[in-house]
Formats: sequence, C-alpha cells, structure tokens
Amino acid sequence: MSMWSSSSSFFYKHHSFNPNFFSSRTIKPVIRTRFVKCSSSDNANDIHELLKILPHDLRDNLVMESKKDQLLEVILDLGRLPQACFLGDSGRRYIRDTEISMEELEFAENAIGEIGGDNRGGISGTLHRISAVRSRKGVVVGLTCRVGRAVKGITDIVRDLLEFGESILFIGRPGVGKTTVMREISRVLSDELHKRVVVVDTSNEIGGGGDIAHPAIGSARRMQVCKPSMQHKVMIEAVENHMPQVIIVDEISTRAEVIACQSIAKRGVMLIASAHGDHLENIIKNPVLSRLAGGIESVTLGDQEAQQRDGRKSVSQRAGPPTFPFMIEIRDRHCWVIHKTERSVDALLRGKKPRVEIRKRDKEMKVIIEKCKIKN
Repeated sequence: MSMWSSSSSFFYKHHSFNPNFFSSRTIKPVIRTRFVKCSSSDNANDIHELLKILPHDLRDNLVMESKKDQLLEVILDLGRLPQACFLGDSGRRYIRDTEISMEELEFAENAIGEIGGDNRGGISGTLHRISAVRSRKGVVVGLTCRVGRAVKGITDIVRDLLEFGESILFIGRPGVGKTTVMREISRVLSDELHKRVVVVDTSNEIGGGGDIAHPAIGSARRMQVCKPSMQHKVMIEAVENHMPQVIIVDEISTRAEVIACQSIAKRGVMLIASAHGDHLENIIKNPVLSRLAGGIESVTLGDQEAQQRDGRKSVSQRAGPPTFPFMIEIRDRHCWVIHKTERSVDALLRGKKPRVEIRKRDKEMKVIIEKCKIKN
C-alpha cells in the first residue's frame, strides 16, 4: 500500500499495466473535499435561481425539502403531476397533487429566456440546464430542469492522468456526471496545471448560461457554439485561432465531430471529451465512434494463423492508433474504470477480458486502485 505519486506511477509513465493483474493500493486525494458538494453557499444560491422559474407552490415545497441540496432535476409536463429526482433515490417523486398547466409552462419558458434550436436553454450566471419537449406545432409542453453543480475534487481520481497530458475520452450513460467532470477538469488544467485551455461549449452546458463563463471552469476560455451542428467547426477553429494546449468538449456523437477529434489529436493538442455509453465495448460497436478507438477492420487469416484462432478465417482487428490513448468508463460517481485504449480494444476484439485499473472512493474519500481483468 502506497500513497499516490504521479512520478512513481508505472502504469502512466510507461503506458503499460503491471503484469500482476490484480493488486490494490490506496492513493490520497490532492484536495480532501466532500464528493457530493463543494462550495455550499454557491450551490445554494444557484438552486434558488433555478427555483425562481418554477410555480410558486413548487418552489415553496422544494425550499422546505430536507434533501434540497441533493436535488438533481425537476420534470414539468403539461397535464401531469410535477416530479423531482434526488441523489440517492431510485426514481422520481411527485411534488404536488395537481397537474401542470400551460400557464405555468409559459411562465417558466419566459423566465428562462431563449431556448435554442437544440431545445436546450440555461439560466444566466448558473450551471443549470433546461431542456424543452415540444408538440408537433412547436409549442413547449414539457420541461426538464436539471441542477448543474461545480464539484471541486471530483477529478482527483485521475489527477495523475491529467498531469500525464494524453487525450482522454470519458464514457458514461446520460446523467452519470460526465459534464460535471468536464467542468472540473477545465478548472484543474487551467488553474492548477497552468495549461492554455479552451472549452468548446455546445448549449452552454459546461460553462453555464450567459455570455460570461461560470467561475467553475477556472481561467479556461470558452467558445460558445451557435448550433449543435457547428460543434466540429468550432473545435477546429479553437485550435487554429487560439493556440490551446487543451481542448475540452462534451458529447462527441457525429462523424464530423469524430473527424475533428482526429485532426486535433494529430496537431499535438490534448483533447478531453465525452461520449454516451456504458462500456468501452459500446464505443467499439458504434460505427461512428469506433474510429476514436482506432477503427475496426476485418482481415482474412492464413490457414496456420486461423488454426491458432479456433479456425476462424476472418477476424476483426484495430485499424490504427486510437485518437484517445485513454478511455475512462464512469460507472457511477465513485467508480471509474481506466482503459489503456490500444490494449483494451485489442483484447476485446480477441474475445478476451481487458486489463484495466478500477478506481473507487472509500467512505473516507480516499481513492482505492485495483488492477485487474474485467468482463463488461
């Protein structure tokens, strides 16, 4: 058992795993903070800004709620009972016994201001995200109001990777906290590691609503994107015009964005990005995103080699080097799985269990590292 030290991290220094596939050690976080919340006063003020757009009785109910600080989202759907979701709850709960009216939705929409073409909006000066559901006539008939928070210390679990300077893709299902991670990485890289960081912020989800970026991203610069289909162009513009050492972008999903990632990686710029999925295998099987892992190609084997592979004449293999040397599965807020992309992709394509590092936080908020082979 040893304390964390980036200079002594064999795995990251040499890009390989310890041959002892299952071992464990404890690393001490750089900043000992509570994981769920950081600056309680800032978050409390932000939540009140979100509550202002809600109907008065819902606002009062949530202000009196004992778990207010764990509020994740509020759902307002026309003709249905309003619901709220809290951290630690298995589902949503009703917060009123009368249905949402059109007048209440119009009040909330007017309080938010402009909702973009991607049906997303925000509240100026906060990290909250509002998503609209529209009818066939284009009328807003539902709102998902998600609480945005700045959580300092959340990236201590991969602090050594950030110092190492290689590109990282974070993989996780919707709502697991990828955007919160992107936000804190922006602050750590710009303020603590003194990098020139540019955040390409589609829908203002990382840097918050309004033209002035939220302090949560530190001294990183933010480039807003006028519409989601332009994200790939702004990514390239950021590199060509602003000389960043690091580009941070949330939710890579289209072929154009994948090509932009590949172009940025070839220019020697560190890229931090996220994509939807539960496991690395989801990226490999995605015909668009698989190129981030090096791409997949089918090859025909000779007779001798086919005998060594259970008689299979045609197999899949990685086509080239990955855009992201590291991919990290965010399983939940306290458990991340670290992949060395080349090794894990090659193992999965051969039907084998990849060698990974599993990093978890214990009850004392220390990071426990286990090196092992896992099956997704």
